[in-house]
Amino acid sequence: MAAGGGRAFAWQVFPPMPTCRVYGTVAHRDGHLLVLGGCGRAGLPLDTAETLDMASHTWLALAPLPTARAGAAAVVLGKQVLVVGGVDEAQSPVAAVEAFLADEGRWERRATLPQAAMGVATVERDGMVYALGGMGPDTAPQAQVRVYEPRRDCWLSLPSMPTPCYGASTFLHGNKIYVLGGRQGKLPVTAFEAFDLETRTWTRHPSLPSRRAFAGCAMAEGSVFSLGGLQQPGPHNFYSRPHFVNTVEMFDLEHGSWTKLPRSLRMRDKRADFVVGSLGGNIVAIGGLGNQPCPLASVESFSLARRRWEALPAMPTARCSCSSLQAGPRLFVIGGVAQGPSQAVEALCLRDGV
Repeated sequence: MAAGGGRAFAWQVFPPMPTCRVYGTVAHRDGHLLVLGGCGRAGLPLDTAETLDMASHTWLALAPLPTARAGAAAVVLGKQVLVVGGVDEAQSPVAAVEAFLADEGRWERRATLPQAAMGVATVERDGMVYALGGMGPDTAPQAQVRVYEPRRDCWLSLPSMPTPCYGASTFLHGNKIYVLGGRQGKLPVTAFEAFDLETRTWTRHPSLPSRRAFAGCAMAEGSVFSLGGLQQPGPHNFYSRPHFVNTVEMFDLEHGSWTKLPRSLRMRDKRADFVVGSLGGNIVAIGGLGNQPCPLASVESFSLARRRWEALPAMPTARCSCSSLQAGPRLFVIGGVAQGPSQAVEALCLRDGV
């Protein structure tokens, strides 16, 4: 059922994390929010691990990560949380893979990635973990696709992505993993590709109409959305500078084509480096950076049923570069940058009965 208007949403403020951080890795398991690693005030990767009991609203320190890291990927596999890749204290990509055993409160090392990588995209399907792309120690974007088999504790190679990249957005839909955007060095990638898990083949879909860094991406009701970002000048436009945009581009999976929505259907605010998600038949955009001198607190939603943007209650703590996680009717916004690395943990929620 589609939620209607800003009154359908509210913010829930949780106790702040004991450790402020940006680029932390987050996971949700059995009523607990886990926040792992990230960068603290000193700008160095952390080994700190903490968990929030969402029923009692209390934080508990966990055993530290064996490998301090920031920007890692995390996947929940039953009673364990698998942490993959990231950047270490020497600012080098990490090959280490470690599992937190929730019932035992300890970490175990797992088979390492075949190549060290940061910006790895991960997807879990039927107890298998797929790791796509990344950036290696040579700073080159990777095209490798690997699948982790927990029973054998090993990584197997799969057909490579047509377009190497890191930091891409991934969506699991049916039997396919969709990979959108990402980066190659400082350049945003416009490729949109799908991996069929049954045939183990790649399909190239039409590329994004516009080249934007730090855009937000989401999937809802058979469509993929690419929102906002920092518009990059064309290859022959030597005088233009990157600028914030409120662009909305939508890919219809059934018809296989992109639509660039008209000005009347663009976001209310120009923004980049923000949180995006799907709640109650709405695409929501939260915080980020815009043309103002400080991070944004503004929040807006695009109703798929009414085809329009509406303002939602502002985020209590204005931030950018946040970690995010969707758990049922809540979209968590965790840490990030306010004046510096933030301790804030807040969730945009659908009100009861919506």
